[in-house]
Amino acid sequence: QVQLVESGGGLAQPGGSLRLSCAASGSIFSINDMGWYRQAPGKQRELIASITSGLSTAYEDSVKGRFAISRDNAKNTVYLQMNRLRPEDTAVYYCNAQIRELGARRPDFYWGQGTPVTVSS
Repeated sequence: QVQLVESGGGLAQPGGSLRLSCAASGSIFSINDMGWYRQAPGKQRELIASITSGLSTAYEDSVKGRFAISRDNAKNTVYLQMNRLRPEDTAVYYCNAQIRELGARRPDFYWGQGTPVTVSS
């Protein structure tokens, strides 16, 4: 059984920073791409940052230059450093990872439980 557990959400002021973490645990053979999504009230879930196992990154335009995704392969953990936060960054943030379990023929996608981020003065 594989689990993704997120932490680090909360309340921040506009212009402030937060750092999200997402740790994968369980019977893991390998982890391919990892990413962060967010879902604001009344909106669809959207991909905002992704990172490959080779550490190549990609960002959605609205977070480029403000957010940074990174991962620690030894800890099976992905991070999202969020700087210069704006009220429109308010959302529930979810991590996602493509993980191949021990004994599995192919990888599957797993989701974290979500962590809320509120940006408000």
